[in-house]
Amino acid sequence: MRGDDHHQTTMFSYISLETRVPATHPLRPIRQMVDEALQGLGPRFAEMYARTGRPSIAPEKLVRALVLQLLYSIRSERQLMEQLEYNLLFRWFVGVAIDDPVWDATVFTKNRRRLLDAEIAQGVLGQVFAQAYARALISPDHFSVDGTLLKAWASQKSFQPKPPADGTAPPAPPPGRNPTLDFRGQARCNDTHQSTTEPEARLYRKGPGQPAELCYLGHVLMENRNGLAVDATVTEATGRAEREAALAMLDAWPAPGPQTLGADRAYDTREFVTELRARGITPHVTQNTRGRRSAIDGRTTQHPGYALSGRIRARIEEIFGWLKTVALMRKQRHGGRERVAWVFTLAVAVYDLVRIRNLMAAT
Repeated sequence: MRGDDHHQTTMFSYISLETRVPATHPLRPIRQMVDEALQGLGPRFAEMYARTGRPSIAPEKLVRALVLQLLYSIRSERQLMEQLEYNLLFRWFVGVAIDDPVWDATVFTKNRRRLLDAEIAQGVLGQVFAQAYARALISPDHFSVDGTLLKAWASQKSFQPKPPADGTAPPAPPPGRNPTLDFRGQARCNDTHQSTTEPEARLYRKGPGQPAELCYLGHVLMENRNGLAVDATVTEATGRAEREAALAMLDAWPAPGPQTLGADRAYDTREFVTELRARGITPHVTQNTRGRRSAIDGRTTQHPGYALSGRIRARIEEIFGWLKTVALMRKQRHGGRERVAWVFTLAVAVYDLVRIRNLMAAT
């Protein structure tokens, strides 16, 4: 018998959001881990707000919503709120009842400074790391490190000459909202030019033959057992930033430190290798023999673990690939290195959540 195509909705519904989400849905274990991480950050959340006044949107809900934004490749917070308005799965994950109104997207803008000052992204990554360590998924002995370019939210046209040192005004740009500019034949570098919209971004290129772009450098420290990221940071794009960030992340690691560190040929400098050995870390760095002598000698390369670290180190590219495709970190949505670093760290934590879920499902 054919059913009627009527559009009269029922007045009341007695089915909860919990029953709407299948028990085998892949978001369920992620929601459980996120709730456990946010519970561990409860004291930090309490310090973010005053004890009196009108209650605000719970910061736990804001963080869960941002986790969904990264998981589902949502480009903006306004689109995220639009999804939360009618998507029952999103409402269940964030903790918004089906009859509760959705807050305005500007709530993220007003609370971003609170989340930045309290270092909530770093706290979430630390809580996720603690869960992985409790499940024996992390090796504290063998690590890898690498960096990647993060394009800044700025165009090449914004890269204008800095004001002269004598105090005179710089040359005025061509009139118009989007003027046509020709950079051919001009010598432009970070010493003489600066972006007017993203002053902290630097003109940088990864290697010969590649275009120079306004960008930052994102760095990840990965453990070698299951390819989980244990630390992340964002720095200015300079030739020494990768090595300096690697040492800073290693120094932040609690004692005892790792035994080996895998890295590509960009880290093959005598200064960096000496710093690793001074910390008691064996440098499993790829030899760079392009026109110079490598700082890694045969005593290191002949060890079986050196070749193993070189193969496992490639897993860190999987982290960067996920961040740039799924989490949409290839082109930044926020301005300023501080905001970029916050979102980058949270995205790394979300990657670890997905990785832990897959590892637990496989075992």
